[in-house]
Amino acid sequence: MQSDVFDVVQKLYNLLSVLGFVMSGTMLVGAVVFYTRIPSLTKLYISELKLELTEMVTDMLPGQIDEAIPELPTSTGPAIPFK
Repeated sequence: MQSDVFDVVQKLYNLLSVLGFVMSGTMLVGAVVFYTRIPSLTKLYISELKLELTEMVTDMLPGQIDEAIPELPTSTGPAIPFK
């Protein structure tokens, strides 16, 4: 009778140890994958932030930006001689 109880408890402990090992392995794999993708995630975040900031500034100062950009010349002058 006692050996049957010990067998059940031993199986329970074995199951818990296997589940703990699987959870630790999963967390390790997740951490490695996240760590290897940090540069690309950071690059994506920074590019989105720059785009949003540019749009905000453009919306805040549309007239001043248009005035600051010079017109393209329609004709050019003679070449500058080298000395």
